[in-house]
Amino acid sequence: MGRKINRIMDIKEAIYARHTVRKFQDKPLAEDVVKALQARIEKVNKEHQVNIKLVTNESVPVWGVMKFFMTKGLKNYLVLLGPDRADIEESLGYCGIDIALYAQTLGLNTWWVGGTYSKNSASKDVEGSVINGIIALGYGQVQGVPHKSKAFEDVCQYEGAMPEWFKQGVEAALLAPTAMNKQKFMITGKDNEVSISCDNGKWSGTDLGIVKYHFEVGAGKDNFQWK
Repeated sequence: MGRKINRIMDIKEAIYARHTVRKFQDKPLAEDVVKALQARIEKVNKEHQVNIKLVTNESVPVWGVMKFFMTKGLKNYLVLLGPDRADIEESLGYCGIDIALYAQTLGLNTWWVGGTYSKNSASKDVEGSVINGIIALGYGQVQGVPHKSKAFEDVCQYEGAMPEWFKQGVEAALLAPTAMNKQKFMITGKDNEVSISCDNGKWSGTDLGIVKYHFEVGAGKDNFQWK
């Protein structure tokens, strides 16, 4: 029987602590950590009708030069997979970042791999028709550094006096990992209604889901509604 996990932070704290990490220790995931991750994945899959899977003890299927970014011992990753439907990329972005941040609360680090991986290897023996990336995870050699962010006023507009919850939501959104760190999103608000648009090419749907999740955590879901 595994020991009880004492998480070191909550999800909101994890948003500020999580940074991309590409070098990991050659160290297997603790048994209780795997169980906690599996429970979180099962919950997310059920709530959002996706098929995200945790793979352990198997080499992360990244391409060529990308392998030099990490140690040979890294053998754990999430497969972002789900049924073919209109909103699946947004859903997988939203669910993927939920699990990545939860992993951070368990003392793990993550690397969201958007395109430089083998889809055939990542999706073998997994049900589902759409694969939208993998997330490598493990114990980092370092904790990473903050990414460069756009200015607050470049990514949001609010009609009227901007409430504190909206500010906190945007601040959290600016910490979200987006493809190539382009942060090509715009958050607009009026009263308690908020909308987000994203224009980052093929990754727009994924980025939209990730940014929405970050905004919800920062702003507090009870303070607004999506328009």
